[in-house]
Amino acid sequence: MKRMVFSSAMFIVRSKTVRFPLLLVISLLPFLSVSAQQQISESDSTFGTYYPIIEQQGVYDTLDLQPMIDNAAPGDTIRLEKAVYRGPVYISTDGLVIDGQGKAIIDGQKKLSVVFINADSVQIKNLLLKNSGGSFDKLDAGVRLKGNYNVVENCRIKECLFGIDIWQCNFNEIIHNEISSLMERSTAIKGDAIRLWYSKRNHIIGNYWHDVRDMVVWYSLDNLFQNNKGEGNRYGIHFMYAHNNRIQNNLLLNNSVGVFLMYSERTIMTGNYIKGNHIGSGMALGMKETSGNQILNNKFIYCTEGIHIDVSPYVLEQINTISNNEISFCGTAIYFHNNQEGNLFKRNYFHNNLLQVYCEVTTARFNKWDNNYWDGYQGFDRNDDNIGDIPFKMYSYTEHIWDFDRNARFFYGAPILAVLDFLERLAPFSSPKFILEDDKPMYHWVDDLNTK
Repeated sequence: MKRMVFSSAMFIVRSKTVRFPLLLVISLLPFLSVSAQQQISESDSTFGTYYPIIEQQGVYDTLDLQPMIDNAAPGDTIRLEKAVYRGPVYISTDGLVIDGQGKAIIDGQKKLSVVFINADSVQIKNLLLKNSGGSFDKLDAGVRLKGNYNVVENCRIKECLFGIDIWQCNFNEIIHNEISSLMERSTAIKGDAIRLWYSKRNHIIGNYWHDVRDMVVWYSLDNLFQNNKGEGNRYGIHFMYAHNNRIQNNLLLNNSVGVFLMYSERTIMTGNYIKGNHIGSGMALGMKETSGNQILNNKFIYCTEGIHIDVSPYVLEQINTISNNEISFCGTAIYFHNNQEGNLFKRNYFHNNLLQVYCEVTTARFNKWDNNYWDGYQGFDRNDDNIGDIPFKMYSYTEHIWDFDRNARFFYGAPILAVLDFLERLAPFSSPKFILEDDKPMYHWVDDLNTK
């Protein structure tokens, strides 16, 4: 039988500790299928907290939260009333639930991290966490997490160097939180929104991070990143030595880089919308020395580069499949840093880019190009099978100039270059550089997701 203890600031519900064994099964589900799911757009998903969590007007009482935590038993629920609770606070009791009910604040007083969790099956939710310390050495964060099966849900984390630090933790759920870093700092010396290190099978779902440096996933396997929004940061999500992760239905806007896969194998990236990356490298997706990835049904819009490929795949037998993506209004749709082979580009939608494919060295013809739509295709479809009657062949004419001086791209579209390009095609002064060939170019774009 449950016993309830009431006070003016909170009440505790005593119950038996719950370890959430079903999370093990639930966490496996997103990895059982790689089929395409419905793609998000810029406006059809809800990110961040379920409702605004703000500092309300009026006078807050200031209370100590640590004694309440120390007196709680495993499985207790602490419901906090409207007040400012002094931090940092330390949780080492398994199964403890702390519910701020959307009106409680935990203030770290600019000392260390705001909340330390060193336990399993803990839930903290409906809280405003603010004012961590500012030390990179100490990894000052809104939440420092060391444990399994924990849940951080519907919290607003602000004025904290790092948002949530997840260190050697498995099967945790970070759900519908809003995270920002120290506002007075420039981007390079802010902290990361969520930081996963050596952690497996965690769910990062429905969060909104902004005004942070990066969101990083290092040495972490089998994690799910779904329905999140990252805006105005350096890296939307940065993976390093992180394998078998799934990136699904995220919205990444106005970052320097959308997603970067560095030495990270077998990633499934599907249904994401990445737009407006122009500062710095401006990549929607970067791939460096990474193999066996599936890049499916994404939209890369209005970026300096759609996909940047550098020695990928690293293992030639483990091809990267890049299929059914829309890459449009970019400076360069596909940028090859070297003469790479082993990528499959199939049924992608290339349109309204300044350059469709650019090779920093010689050619991209060693990759497989199959049934893509090219808005510059010049041919017919006489038998109405939606496949061009002749292959699409791409050559580099005036683009040779960029090989010698990248700054010359500033004059792209200038009348003199348009005339030079016309003359090069009409009567070449030198042999153009052969870039690629698509034997079965799509004549009209057909979006598989919208025709089923």
